[in-house]
Amino acid sequence: MSQATDAVEAARQIQKAAPGFVPRAAIVLGSGLGPLARRIDDPVRIAYADLPGFPELAVEGHTGELILGTLAGTPVACLAGRKHAYEGRIDAMKTPVRAMRLIGAEVLYLTCAAGSMRAEVGAGSLMTITDHINLMGGSPLAGPNDEDFGPRFPPMADAYDPELIALQRRAADELGISLADGVYAAWLGPAFETPAEVRMIKGLGADAVGMSTVPECLVARHCGLRVTATAVITNLGVGLSDEPVNHDQTLAAAAEAGERLQALVTAVVGALG
Repeated sequence: MSQATDAVEAARQIQKAAPGFVPRAAIVLGSGLGPLARRIDDPVRIAYADLPGFPELAVEGHTGELILGTLAGTPVACLAGRKHAYEGRIDAMKTPVRAMRLIGAEVLYLTCAAGSMRAEVGAGSLMTITDHINLMGGSPLAGPNDEDFGPRFPPMADAYDPELIALQRRAADELGISLADGVYAAWLGPAFETPAEVRMIKGLGADAVGMSTVPECLVARHCGLRVTATAVITNLGVGLSDEPVNHDQTLAAAAEAGERLQALVTAVVGALG
């Protein structure tokens, strides 16, 4: 099946599993951030393997299931895990994102782990993403366009919705959570950046770098979803600190910041009503 057909069929199967359920928001959980799914009330769980076009996951910290339910009284669809462009396909999350739109979601809330370009925003910090720079060398929207989902040339001036960014900031203030903001650079990976690459990325105007988020944002904006995103800062960029950078560190830092991220996402989603 084509990706468009997969999305339609996946949406049909999701609606069959949860008749009448319409999520207000879809949430993508990044590396080590899976515990948020435990906050969802009355969950209906569907394995990615049971939905056409949904990816098989192989990276530690990504479970691979769709969870439908309510979070802070708001109906949500939680994508517990993502497939990354470095695993071979930059469009691997196209079908899941489109399926979320087809079942009625209006907002896509992305979470991810990232390295910081700013010494004052260290490991364990949270950052709301205000814009991005795509350094992956490709786009999930390349190839034939499906007009049923969106235009050939989608505008990206407000890739990350200004009202939702403001909502994140208000929620963080009310919770007493420190929340930085900044531009996210998407790096293909899977190798971490070299010190020279970090200097380049910083010089381009990025505040953080990671290996996800931008492909989902592009697909979401193309099909009309509003997008907001929060990054857990797991380390300073290579060469900006003496600390080594590895995936175990990413998972540990994400887990350490997890409670604050869970509280923030829950407050933001709850405010969507």
